[in-house]
Amino acid sequence: MLLYCITDRRGVSDRFDSWLRRVQRAGVDWIQVREKDLPGGALWQLVQGAYEDGGGKVLINERVDMAAAADLDGVHLPSDSVGAARARRILGERALIGVSCHGVEDVRRAASEGADFAVFGPVFDTPSKRRWGTPLGLGELSNAARAVSIPVLALGGVSPKNARDCRDAGAAGVAGISMFQGTELERTVEELHRL
Repeated sequence: MLLYCITDRRGVSDRFDSWLRRVQRAGVDWIQVREKDLPGGALWQLVQGAYEDGGGKVLINERVDMAAAADLDGVHLPSDSVGAARARRILGERALIGVSCHGVEDVRRAASEGADFAVFGPVFDTPSKRRWGTPLGLGELSNAARAVSIPVLALGGVSPKNARDCRDAGAAGVAGISMFQGTELERTVEELHRL
């Protein structure tokens, strides 16, 4: 099961760089630096310190230019951002390109444009995703996963308690913010990897 950590530095009690090292050492596969409120210079400094040898691959939210300039592993594109095909032309073939998707057609579009994976949600209810409307549920997650050959990761209210249901519905992995912020981070990652 792929594990995709989305950052929110305001939700961690450690210093951000210390917490990020913990996430990397715990064995998360991909880390999306998603600090939308930071100005360019501060975001640049944050991603410059985001690597640890052997840690997960680091992607940045939406900033294709910064992904290229900082030689990051890739970029995560919001659903209303530039298309995956355009990002691929800028970043090249080796870059990981993920796309936020909120329906089966979004997942199909992401795959047809050359995205490497889709993050699909919200699957379950969660306060941070309520603006996207009613949770899509496991049935729609299953439809999305069956519609494409790229990995589809479940997002929105996902926890170790329901991650197996997501996997059984066809998700290649799970994504989250708060799931990776708690004091039990290492135990959470270990539990998810055992599914």
